[in-house]
Amino acid sequence: MSGGPAIVVERLSYRFPDGTAALDDVSFTLDEGERLALVGRNGAGKSTLLLHLNGLLPARPPAAPSVRVFGRPATREHLLELRRDVGLLFQDPDDQLFCGTVADDVAYGPQQQGLSREDVAARVADALAQVGLSAAADRAPHRLSEGEKRRACLAGVLACRPRVLALDEPTSGLDPRGRRELLALLRALPAAQVVASHDLAFVRDLCPRVLVLDAGRVVAAGASEVLLRDTARLEAHGLA
Repeated sequence: MSGGPAIVVERLSYRFPDGTAALDDVSFTLDEGERLALVGRNGAGKSTLLLHLNGLLPARPPAAPSVRVFGRPATREHLLELRRDVGLLFQDPDDQLFCGTVADDVAYGPQQQGLSREDVAARVADALAQVGLSAAADRAPHRLSEGEKRRACLAGVLACRPRVLALDEPTSGLDPRGRRELLALLRALPAAQVVASHDLAFVRDLCPRVLVLDAGRVVAAGASEVLLRDTARLEAHGLA
């Protein structure tokens, strides 16, 4: 059972600095413990929307806050709490890995939370075990495969114990076994999840609810089992 709202997005619009509209009047609610998918063609606005949930792309201050996380507006004065509560997995792992070893990368977030050395080490060991990378703790991130890099990034997010996961193309680069393991892992986590993905089979298996984005707008919303069977609608919005 889900609790109250974890995230509330109301009429969120955003333009890139060149004036291009990226999001246009987007609204949705994510309850605690709920898993929601964002699907749409490249450039539909999925990644831009996720960045707003973590405060990395705050729009110019509107008349009223467009994004609230556990009741707090996603504004500058709440960024610390916002980024503690919402763990973001970037689409490109190389944007997220920057330390000398995998273990150091995974430890970075818990260290910023002020945890003791022992607690950080425990968080790192637990997160690496969750994603199946315990044996890679001392490896350099640039020597990992693409799938391993993505799992290392996810470990870094999980080590911070966020209440919401915002995942951008989490299955990219994963082989079938890795995909199955990720699905089982995400299903078992209590955190609410917003998952942007082109992998419609993964979305169907993980997320009971889906939003279809096109040109920055929500063009359809509803149960995954219903929307993902509507082939004509999916094809109309660039999805197979």
